[in-house]
Amino acid sequence: MKSFLRHRSLVQEAAALRSGADDPVDAARRACDRIDAVDPHVRAFVPEPERRARLLEEARRTAEAWDSATAGAPDLANRPAKPALYGVPVGVKDIVRVDGLPTRAGSALPPGVLAGAQAAVVDRLCAAGAVIAGKTVTAEFAVTAPGPTRNPHNVAHTPGGSSSGSAAAVAAGMVPLAIGTQTVGSMIRPAAYCGVVGFKPSLGRIPIAGVIPNAVSFDTLGCYASDVAGVTLAASVLCDGWPVAPQEGTGTEARLPVLGVPVGPYLRRADDEALAALNDQRALLRAAGYTVHEEPLMDDFADVVTQLFTMNRYEVARAHADWFERFGDLYREQTAEAIREGRSIGDSDYEVARVRRAAFRDRLAVAGTEAGIDLWIAPAATGAAPLGLGSTGSSIMSLPWSNAGLPSVALPAGRSAGGLPLGLQIVGPFGADPYVLHCAAGIERALGDVDFGREATG
Repeated sequence: MKSFLRHRSLVQEAAALRSGADDPVDAARRACDRIDAVDPHVRAFVPEPERRARLLEEARRTAEAWDSATAGAPDLANRPAKPALYGVPVGVKDIVRVDGLPTRAGSALPPGVLAGAQAAVVDRLCAAGAVIAGKTVTAEFAVTAPGPTRNPHNVAHTPGGSSSGSAAAVAAGMVPLAIGTQTVGSMIRPAAYCGVVGFKPSLGRIPIAGVIPNAVSFDTLGCYASDVAGVTLAASVLCDGWPVAPQEGTGTEARLPVLGVPVGPYLRRADDEALAALNDQRALLRAAGYTVHEEPLMDDFADVVTQLFTMNRYEVARAHADWFERFGDLYREQTAEAIREGRSIGDSDYEVARVRRAAFRDRLAVAGTEAGIDLWIAPAATGAAPLGLGSTGSSIMSLPWSNAGLPSVALPAGRSAGGLPLGLQIVGPFGADPYVLHCAAGIERALGDVDFGREATG
C-alpha cells in the first residue's frame, strides 16, 4: 500500500500563501486532490459530494475579497499584511457548527436537529483567512462510539478518538491544520496515535459557543498540525488573550523549564512500551540540559477517575436530555449507555464531585509549585494505537490534566516495536498556554527529528 504520510507544514503553507508564492485556489485544489486520493482509505472526512466545487469557490471568494479590500492601496509596499491563515484549508470536527455544512456529530440523528449558529472558532478561522476543507469524523457525539476513520500509519489500527478524523487528516497530509475537541483525552490521544502535534489549550481559552456539548465543565477546543510551530500559529488566532509579540528571553522563558515526571498510580496506567519510550525521552532531554525530576503524584488517582466520570456522565446526560428523549433509538449503544449512567447520578453526588475537582486542581498546582516543577511530562497515551477499529483506546493518560483544565501538548516521540507512533505529553499551569507552546518547541528540538514518513504497512 502506498504511503498516506506526506506533509507540507502549516507554517510553510501559510507563508507561501501570504507571500503570494502560492494561491488559495491552487491550495484548495491540492487539498481536494489529496482528499480524493487518500480519504477512501483513511476516511477522515465526512463525505461531501460537492466538496471540490464548494472549496474552490470559497478559495476564489477569499482571494477576491482580499484583492477587493486592498485595491485602494497606493502600491504593493503599502498593502496591509494578509491574515495569518490566508487561504489555508482546515478540517473541522463534526461537532463544531459550520455555516453551509450539516452537523451530524457522528450520529444518525436528523442533521436539522443539531443545527445552530456557526461556532465562534470557525468565525475566527474565517477571519484569519482560512477556508473550511470539510467536516472531519468524530466518535458519536464525541463520546466513545468510534467513527470509520483509520490510522494513516496502519489502517488496521484505530486513530484514537473522539477527534479521530482531525488527527488522521493532518497525519495523512490532507490538510495542514484541523480543529478537534477534548473532554477527557480526545485531542492528545489521537495526536499520539497518529504521530502529529496536538494542542489542548487551557479550559475556556477558545470559546466553545457553537459546539455540540459533551460535558460542559471539561469541553475544550484544540488543534492539530505537523509541528509545534503550526499549532502555535493556529493558537495565536484562535485563543483569547494571546500575546501579540513573542515573549522569549524574559522571565521563566529565559531558561529551560524544570520537568516533572508524575510517578505513582497514574503513571503505572501506561504500558511497558510507553514507559520505556518515556525513559528514552528523559535521557534525551537531560542530555540537552533539561532538569527532569520524578515526583510522587496522585496517590488517590482511582478516586480522581471516579470524580471525573461522575461529573462527565452527569453532564452528558443533561446535554442530551431532549435529543435522547426524542431520538434515543438512533443513538449507538456506547453513547446511550453513557447517557443512562449519567441519568442515574443525582444532583448531590454531582455537587460532591465538583467540590472534589476544585480541591484536586488546587492540590495539583501546589504540588508543582512546591516541587519547583514548571511542566509535567508523561506518555500521551497508554501505548501505541490498538489493533482494530471497535475502540478509540484509553483516555486515562490525559484524564487528570483535563480534569484540572490544564494546557497540554502531544509531541511525536518515537515508535513502537510495530512501527506505530508514540507520543510525549507536556502539561503546564492553567493559563500559561503561550509558555507551554514555547517550551514544547524546545522539547521538540531536543527530542530530534523522528521519522514519521515511512510507508504505511496496513
